[in-house]
Amino acid sequence: MTVRRLAIFPLTGAVLFPGLQLPLHIFEPRYRAMVQEVLVRDRRIGMIQPRVIAGEEMREPPALFDIGCVGHIADVEALDDGRFNLVLAGLTRFRVLRELEVATPFRQVEAEIEDSAADDSLSSIERAGVEREAKRFAERQGYLVDWNAVGQLDDATLVNGIAQVAPFDAAAKQALLEAETIGERAELAVQLMQFFGRADGDEGYVTLQ
Repeated sequence: MTVRRLAIFPLTGAVLFPGLQLPLHIFEPRYRAMVQEVLVRDRRIGMIQPRVIAGEEMREPPALFDIGCVGHIADVEALDDGRFNLVLAGLTRFRVLRELEVATPFRQVEAEIEDSAADDSLSSIERAGVEREAKRFAERQGYLVDWNAVGQLDDATLVNGIAQVAPFDAAAKQALLEAETIGERAELAVQLMQFFGRADGDEGYVTLQ
């Protein structure tokens, strides 16, 4: 584990997972300033979700979850009006230790950066179970998937890909991100896909609430 300062982008529902990519359109002035700074610093942004605490719904700035994901700016398009289109590549998870008092318009934290997992893999039975449930899930949703390509993915990319792209709600995605191992994340992803029919409202989101 290493500890470092990290510029953060708190955004509900925009959960980045290690090994995956997340496109972002940056238009708010404070986050334009963030992009300009990190491009000359380390090209790293901490993606993290705001946490709503009962009785503190109007809190500004909002509280944060403890766990987020470090993203590296893999591609950037600077638009004429100052906006940016970015592609963040997920590197590893981080844990917020404390929020820093800063003069910048964007928030920064002292974060503990997780070491990359050396050999975090699934058993053959676990892998088969994830792929089987993913196929059922895709069929129910009408997704067109290249299963030959899926079969070539390593375990972490497969599980993290499901976690990031599936239409689970913000709480479910946070729970997936906080899972300590790929095995735990795979088990939760399978449960969420199995319970997809128990969706709330008209949005079609799977919810943990």
